[in-house]
Amino acid sequence: MGDILYIVVPCYKEEEVLPETAKRLKDKMSSLIDNGKIAESSRIVFVNDGSTDSTWEIIKQLHESDKVFSGINLSRNRGHQNALLAGLMTVIPYADVSISMDADLQDDIDAVDRMLDRYYEGHDIVYGVRSRRDTDTFFKKATAEGFYKLMEMFGAKIVFNHADYRLMSKRALEGLREFKEVNLFLRGIIPMIGYKSAVVEYERGERFAGESKYPLKKMLAFAFEGITSLSAVPIRLISILGMILMCIGVIALIAGAGIAVASIWFVGGIQLLCIGIIGEYLGKAYLEVKARPKFIVEEFINAD
Repeated sequence: MGDILYIVVPCYKEEEVLPETAKRLKDKMSSLIDNGKIAESSRIVFVNDGSTDSTWEIIKQLHESDKVFSGINLSRNRGHQNALLAGLMTVIPYADVSISMDADLQDDIDAVDRMLDRYYEGHDIVYGVRSRRDTDTFFKKATAEGFYKLMEMFGAKIVFNHADYRLMSKRALEGLREFKEVNLFLRGIIPMIGYKSAVVEYERGERFAGESKYPLKKMLAFAFEGITSLSAVPIRLISILGMILMCIGVIALIAGAGIAVASIWFVGGIQLLCIGIIGEYLGKAYLEVKARPKFIVEEFINAD
């Protein structure tokens, strides 16, 4: 008999897709159990992130109809990363291994088999990585790949083309629990855990139903959160930029050049940008010092 697997699925207003997601995940779990790959006490855990639709009611109905389904209801909306963390931390006492994925069925469920293969080979973390981006628009593909390259340039160690589809052993989850920061960017934190890791490639499909919860505005905010949470390089760049502008000013003074109005606007804009970046870091430090809870579980329904 295999180890106990808990699949953790964050949900925010997923009433349209949840019944189909539950059906496909149950079929996959049944197949894995029949093949002896996982234990019969394995579970699918849906995490309701303060949805205002019938998502939580559907989760409770699923649990009542089949004990393979479990549910976590957060006290209010805390965002995808906190909801995912809530699910992972809650299942630590029950699971030998966990897999996290989104509810929209874009992640290839069949990749779970290969993830488990890598786990049984001795890997504590297995990253689901997109093999290609054929379904993305040119703009989305360019901005997504640019984000990963920018993160790497800033010194943040993240896995290229990996989102939050991953396997983690109990030991890896316990390691994740040691990271106390409030500003979460799990894609960058999890590689810091260490332990043996592997990559499984898969083709990401189209969303089954409903609307994306990450429009451009949220994606940009998420990217900025990742950069400022994991790297201090932007702060260093401000110092470098200040030195460059100072040198330009000295050269202009020696050359006797006049200061044009455009230069004033340019330097003023740079100053405001720098102040904004510094303020972002100060704001993060403020939140970390307050140490507010990242999530509060209102209810956990589980057969165990």
